[in-house]
Amino acid sequence: MTGSRRAALLAGASAMLLAGASGAAQAGAFGLREQSAQAMGLAFAGAASGSGGLSSMFWNPAVVTMKPGWNSDFNATLVAPSATITPTTGTFPPLIGLGGSGDIGQAAVLPATYSNYQINDRLFIGLSGAAPFGLITKPNTVWAGQTYSRSSKIFTLNFNPVIGYKVNDWLSVAAGPVLEYFKLTLRQATGITPTAPTAFLKGDDWGWGFTAGVVARLSEGTTVGIGYRSSINHQIEGSAFGIGQVRASLNTPEKVSVGLTQAITQDFRLNFGFEWDNWTRIASPAIISRALGRPVTALPLNYKDGFYYSVGAEYDFTPQWTGRVGFAYEQSPIDLSNRSTRLPDGDRYFASVGASYRYSEKIQFDVSYQHLFSVGGRNRIAIVPGEPLYTPPLAFLATGDTSADIVSVGLKYRWDNPPAPAPIPVPLVRKY
Repeated sequence: MTGSRRAALLAGASAMLLAGASGAAQAGAFGLREQSAQAMGLAFAGAASGSGGLSSMFWNPAVVTMKPGWNSDFNATLVAPSATITPTTGTFPPLIGLGGSGDIGQAAVLPATYSNYQINDRLFIGLSGAAPFGLITKPNTVWAGQTYSRSSKIFTLNFNPVIGYKVNDWLSVAAGPVLEYFKLTLRQATGITPTAPTAFLKGDDWGWGFTAGVVARLSEGTTVGIGYRSSINHQIEGSAFGIGQVRASLNTPEKVSVGLTQAITQDFRLNFGFEWDNWTRIASPAIISRALGRPVTALPLNYKDGFYYSVGAEYDFTPQWTGRVGFAYEQSPIDLSNRSTRLPDGDRYFASVGASYRYSEKIQFDVSYQHLFSVGGRNRIAIVPGEPLYTPPLAFLATGDTSADIVSVGLKYRWDNPPAPAPIPVPLVRKY
């Protein structure tokens, strides 16, 4: 097969499912972590050290060197969130009579694909296609918080070619550029009456960044990985209700992932994970009128850093079947000081189970289920004087109840033929 044909198939395999990709935020703020069906069964513990197979490239591109030959990994995840916002005493009286939000959560399918190709014993290339950020929330059109949100949508596509190099038998490194498309649409009511018109802010942009990582096998059965995804600056061009053409500079957070995989026995492995997302980088993007050449408003996000801690175990019941369980805690970048009606997020727990079935040396199927629930129950919302979101005199106090059920399926396929096992030497028989 020619090199150009290999490259075309590699690109096609990694981009195939991305048309129509969308997501509901499940990784702190509007980040998306659901990039691997295999790793989700472990609550993404050890993702940076390769617990997700080739799909661990999302956390650490050096994983591209861990799969010999020519491989692809296709993943599709159904995210079914539930979130309701109930106004409480203290809300501006004419608003509270409009009632609660209803379920603002919107189910979405999140695809992600990964491919690699081994050039020689040390050099590998790979390509991934994913959606690292996303958000869809849609409350009732008429509700008590309508002046702060009627709908929110963030859509991204992210393409990441990488080059990986095996420095020696125990150390691998990799890096590559990232091309990312970012689009947002935010809507809210212009007044407190049920018939109030809807204002909007929308725009999109393509931006560049990079990923880098390292994987080290410290000893037999012990693997450590560290991966980095850079911040990407998006110069968003669009329009806003009553303003006309606008632009805004938005920086996505950089991400550092650390993973440890430890084999306890030949069939049993423990995985540990840590992730840091620098959400403080996003700050409060100014909305600049192109006609006036100056800021006319802003998006007061003011997120804090996000931290994610995970542990998972997997066991090979047979050469064909592997089972997984995982648990994680996330310290959200959103708390009472910056929580909004668009995203009533907070600290949360994740519980996961999953399994893999190796149909043959070339084909593997993965499936996982994860449930997300808030730490401490409901999250309080307080948009009051002194808060950046507050618009006088429209005080809004409420409680948010959030959870999510997530199901992910994956298919791994090896395009080339695995090498035949080395023949067992026949003992030499001598006659005396």
